[in-house]
Amino acid sequence: QVQLVESGGATVQAGDSLRLSCAAPGRAFTHYTMAWFYHAPGMEREFVAADSWGGATAYYGDAVKGLFTIYRDNAQKTVYLTMNNQRPEDAAVYYCADGASVTGGTRAQAASYDSWGQGTQVTVSS
Repeated sequence: QVQLVESGGATVQAGDSLRLSCAAPGRAFTHYTMAWFYHAPGMEREFVAADSWGGATAYYGDAVKGLFTIYRDNAQKTVYLTMNNQRPEDAAVYYCADGASVTGGTRAQAASYDSWGQGTQVTVSS
């Protein structure tokens, strides 16, 4: 079973930046779309960002456009999420996911992804 391992979650102050990492050592990494979702208490799991197959293009949820950046290191089989100017509403558990058959119309849907990490907690204090 493929394991995705997230790290980097922390407690930060509003306005700070944070970088999350997700390692996928067992994957043919360039063959997968990689994505981040977040899940806040009482809310549905929401799409944050995804890249295209191999990482050539990035896509973002409306709430994070201009603030977050997804990028990958194919050699290290790791995808990153840089979060700038953190806001209290960014606090959540962040999950990394991968999918082999994600399309443009489905990349924001959690059901489109094959494997998930265990999640990493981000807390933002104001």
